Amino acid sequence: MRNQQIKKAISTFIITLYATYYTFTSTSWHFIDNLNLIIHEAGHTIFSFMPKFIYIAAGSGFQILFPAIFSLYFLYKEDRYSASMVLFWVGTNIINISVYARDAVDMHLPLLGGNDSIHDWNYLLSSLNLLDHTHSIADFIFALGILTFIFATFLSFTYSFQK
Repeated sequence: MRNQQIKKAISTFIITLYATYYTFTSTSWHFIDNLNLIIHEAGHTIFSFMPKFIYIAAGSGFQILFPAIFSLYFLYKEDRYSASMVLFWVGTNIINISVYARDAVDMHLPLLGGNDSIHDWNYLLSSLNLLDHTHSIADFIFALGILTFIFATFLSFTYSFQK
């Protein structure tokens, strides 16, 4: 049993290092962002029948909801360690969303549909008359991502050593 606990702690340490790297290089493209982009676009597709604001918000919302469902599944199965490890995935999505939100004014990020695409966060913040607060909102989202990583690290290490 002790060997299993050590493996979990090492896995937690490695994913914590990656989360730290992800945080400091958040504006770069990471391998997990490929999956996260597919999930983002799936959110738009799944909610395409909804009003435009919800349809647009669903991309970023689904990026958080999708991995959170996996975490909840593991909690339901009483596998707290796995649930806490999946929180790192939630954290990468939150950090990724903060980068997209920060781009709402400049709109320099490449979008899948090219120049004809709606920039989700420009549309959302403009609709809410919050475009002037883009950086504060992006900073808040980024902080939530970091807090998610910290929480995931704490829980993962804690559950590494529980039977």
